[in-house]
Amino acid sequence: MTQFDPSALLASRSKTADEGAIIRMSQRARELRGTGVDVVSMTLGEPDFDTPGNIQAAATEAMRKGFTHYSPVMGIPELRTALSKKLWTENGLDYSAGEIVLANGAKQAIANAMLSIIEPGDEAIMLAPFWVSYEITVRFCGGTPVVLQAGVDEGYKVPASRIAAAITPRTKLIVLNSPSNPSGAVWSKPELEELAEVVRQHPQLMVMSDEIYEYIIFDGEMQSFGALPGMRERTITVNGFSKGFAMTGWRLGYAAAPEPIAKAMARMQSAISAGANQFVQRAAIAALEGPRDAVERMRKEYQLRRDMMQGGLNTIPGVRMGNIPATFYAFPDVSGLLGRKAGNHVLDTTDALCDWLLEAHAVATVPGSAFGAPGSIRLSFACSEAEIGKAMARLQEALGSLA
Repeated sequence: MTQFDPSALLASRSKTADEGAIIRMSQRARELRGTGVDVVSMTLGEPDFDTPGNIQAAATEAMRKGFTHYSPVMGIPELRTALSKKLWTENGLDYSAGEIVLANGAKQAIANAMLSIIEPGDEAIMLAPFWVSYEITVRFCGGTPVVLQAGVDEGYKVPASRIAAAITPRTKLIVLNSPSNPSGAVWSKPELEELAEVVRQHPQLMVMSDEIYEYIIFDGEMQSFGALPGMRERTITVNGFSKGFAMTGWRLGYAAAPEPIAKAMARMQSAISAGANQFVQRAAIAALEGPRDAVERMRKEYQLRRDMMQGGLNTIPGVRMGNIPATFYAFPDVSGLLGRKAGNHVLDTTDALCDWLLEAHAVATVPGSAFGAPGSIRLSFACSEAEIGKAMARLQEALGSLA
């Protein structure tokens, strides 16, 4: 009798739906800490601040009032109305409450959007370095990611001319992330206007603009792509509460899109998970309408940490750093260090380099290969200044020792 093998039943998509290196490195860091190793982990993009007190209080009050039941799939009307106002006053985006869909995190909003747009055979342009989930989700939908790379010399922003050259009759979507994870890049209004001119030439083309880091900008200004002339109907704007409001564990994101797409996204969500947590949505209203003092304090603290990271990394020979205008990530180019030796071991990839930094020097980072940029590594500075100082000292010693 043949022995049953459950793994033989797995669909091919189950083997690719994984954040890979990010999860692997963070898990290994936790394992080493469990054995007593003093690991500095710079892997996860999670604020180390607690959610502001007024938001916590609003959630508690909502539970006391009985808002603990199912919510509408698109989200409660009060929050969608508040978001419509927020998008107009803060971003210049004119979307009605009926064109806004709340989701169980921004990641689900992204999945809803791609499931509503991408079919097998469609192409989606990925502007590398990009957040790993974009590529995973395109493949999950049966689409083909078309990766365009920009390095440190271009500020990690792919020029509109190269994007235009990559568009084919099969191109359905351009994925834009500004401010960017992992690079921290912020697209200026003139740069986005050049991209908008490209989009106007292709009536079959949409842009998904992920703007979740909008409240963590140090240099430059936030510009929403959908607010540019003619781009409202061509844009799905994704955002959420996790980064700017330190609400990662609350799992609440949203998307604003033209009504037919918004309704399609709601259908996708209805089939998969239904509506987002209702008392969290009530708390989100307090986040939007309440004081922003805590949000600004966090931004200023991230800026101090940015200065520490940038200053420290710029002192290491072989490491190339541009400015970090936003987010809480550094994405140094370390390609000049690849091929060097640590003892008898050649570090020929950033994966090998990151493994060595963790195992030999107790600093957990993420290889750029996870973000479509194999010559760089990502370091999250959503951690204390003491941890950053410790990490910089270890990195300077480790990378300076390579032969």
